[in-house]
Order: sequence, then C-alpha cells, then structure tokens
Amino acid sequence: MSNLPLVGLKVLEIGHYVAAPFCTRILADLGAEVIKLEPPGGDPFRGWGAAKDGHSVWFSIHGRNKLSVELDLKKDREVLLKLAARADVLVENLRAGQLERLKIGPDVLHEANPRLVIARISGYGQDGPYRDKPAFGAIGEAIGGLRHLTGHPGGTTDLPPPRCGISISDDLAGLYAAIGLLSAVWQRDAMGTGKGRVVDVNLVDSVFSLMEGMLPEYALDGRVRQPAGAALPTASPTNTYPCADGRWLCIAGNSDLIFSRLMAAIGRPEMAADAAYATNGLRCDHRDALDAAISAWTRTITAKDAEAILEAAEVPCSRLFDIADCAADPHFRERQAVQHVQDPLIGRTLHPGPAIRLDGERPEDVVRWTGPGVGAHTDHVLHTLLGLPRNPA
Repeated sequence: MSNLPLVGLKVLEIGHYVAAPFCTRILADLGAEVIKLEPPGGDPFRGWGAAKDGHSVWFSIHGRNKLSVELDLKKDREVLLKLAARADVLVENLRAGQLERLKIGPDVLHEANPRLVIARISGYGQDGPYRDKPAFGAIGEAIGGLRHLTGHPGGTTDLPPPRCGISISDDLAGLYAAIGLLSAVWQRDAMGTGKGRVVDVNLVDSVFSLMEGMLPEYALDGRVRQPAGAALPTASPTNTYPCADGRWLCIAGNSDLIFSRLMAAIGRPEMAADAAYATNGLRCDHRDALDAAISAWTRTITAKDAEAILEAAEVPCSRLFDIADCAADPHFRERQAVQHVQDPLIGRTLHPGPAIRLDGERPEDVVRWTGPGVGAHTDHVLHTLLGLPRNPA
C-alpha cells in the first residue's frame, strides 16, 4: 500500500471503547502501522454490539488494519517503553492523569523517545476543575451544548432531548486528535524541530467547537439558541416533512432560486411570487406557514415519489436513510462507501469505506485486514519488530 500517504508512520494505541481507536482507525486506513495495545482479555469494546461466534461485529471495523498486542501496562512497562521508542505517535484515551499514575507519563515517554508525538484524549482535558470527573460521549454532548439543541421546540413534548444516535463526542475527539497529531508530526519533521509534542483533546471541547456563532451571539445581547426540532433557525424552508407512506423527507429550499423551484414543484407558485416570502429572512419570519404548505403536499405522496419530483426540479432533498437504505444505495456502492469484506472471525460482512479519497482512486483495498483477535500479533510485534527474545519453553 505504498500509495497511501501515511505509509511508514508508526502509531502506538493505548485505546479503549471509541475515541482513541476511532482516531487510529483513520490513520490505519491511510496507511499507518498501528499497534493496538489491549489489556488482558482485550478492549472492553469487544463486548459491545452484535456478535457472531463470540466475536463482536463492531470490532471488525473498530480494529481493522491494526496489529493487536495483548499487554498488561502495569506489569510490562518496559515493553511499552521499547514500543514507544520505535513509534512516531502514541494515542491514548485513558482518564486524565492515568499515564502518570502508571509511571508512563509524557516525561517518561519523551525520555525514551524525544520525537514521540503523544495525543491524549479525555473527557474534560488534562487540566481544569473538571479534569478528574469521569465522562462518556453522552456527557460530552450534554456539557458541550449539543444535547440542548437536539431537543424538541419548547412546549411541544415532555420527552427528554434525544441523543444523535451515535457516539458523536468520541468520534469528534478522535478526528481532532488525528488533526492535532498530524500537525505536530508536520512541525517535528517538515519544520525540523525534531521534538515530539503533547496533543490535549477532550470530548467536551470537541462538541463545543461545533456551536457555530452561538457564543458571539450570546456575547452580543444574551440570546441563547433554543431547540428547533428538525428546522434550521437561520434558514427557511429547511425542515423534515411527513409523507404518505409514514416516512420523512428532508428538504433544503432556503435560497431564493431554490425556493421558487420548490414552490412550483409542489403547486404553490403564488407563494414564491408573494413579497412576504421574498428573502430568507422574511421566510424565517413566516416559517410555520411555509412548513404547513409543504407538509400539505408531502402528506399526499410517498417519500420516494416526492424525492423524485423535487430532484427533477433541482431542489436539495432526501428521504431519511436507515442503515438498510445506505447498504443498498447505488451511490454508496459505486463509491465503495459500502464494501463487502471477508472477516476470518465473523465471515462475510460489510464495512464502511474511507471518508477520504485521494487522487480519485477507488478505495478497494483500504480494508487490508479486519479487526483481529485479542493479541493476534503479539508474537510478531514483540519478537519480530522489537527483537525481544522468546522465553524458552
């Protein structure tokens, strides 16, 4: 895989559950050598989700393209330091300060390898008053401001604000960690500093970074953006509408030209000609009337037929896809965003392709191997890569 951009980058992962393993999966897909250190018994994430023959199907993706080494960090500290000495990057998502408690903090790691870039992912960061509080992805959503926004408009229901359905905080933190560590590698190598740095990423800040202009809006006059359901407070019409078959159609018709095409397509051209709807700002002021008119049309037609009509009118829209829709969709298939792979542990399965495509090349070979068994590569890594002697039988 010499055409992949990160071939030759050596990554050491001390990761569990989602954030750090998600970060290193991105790096592995781009060609990096990733050695995943798993505690005795393996990453607890191996017990999550559906399983076949005792093997997690989630881990097929979660651990793909990685070398698995079973290692007890409390007992095998010297082995870890030898691995760190040959690595370019170490990624960890233990609780803040846990590396120090294990006596393998950044000072110790940099003594073994001054060039090592260390990416640390935690709930709240390596300092601050919340540093020692436990956190999972849901907490990142809650304190970072996202869960407030995914709620229903005030007064419409007593149900709690729903989560977005995936571990978005962990995934975001993993992405930021990948960006941060690659930036530090660039500075070390291309800028010639020769020094490793410590990248501090956390779940809360990762979510908070997505809050768009809400902070300066609050500073301006104290305004606090409130939940808007499926609508977009700053654009109209943009919402999700019920269809005759019980499915939902997302429509984004908020530019002036697209709005005119949308109104013509649903048989309401007079609304596009009405001065009360001439600009996006005015349309936001009359959002309820617009949404009622669009819903009156979508309720008379299936989501698929409505989508076809609006696409012919060049109006951005889509049915809400579930995973079965994604797996069968011709665009996903053609771009190999959905790939058939053979997993030795669970058999034939489906994997998502990479989100990053280079030079227009088709990513057929991105899955070089699927998530391995616990410690599948311990012997290879310790004795072949590190050259440690084997204990006599």
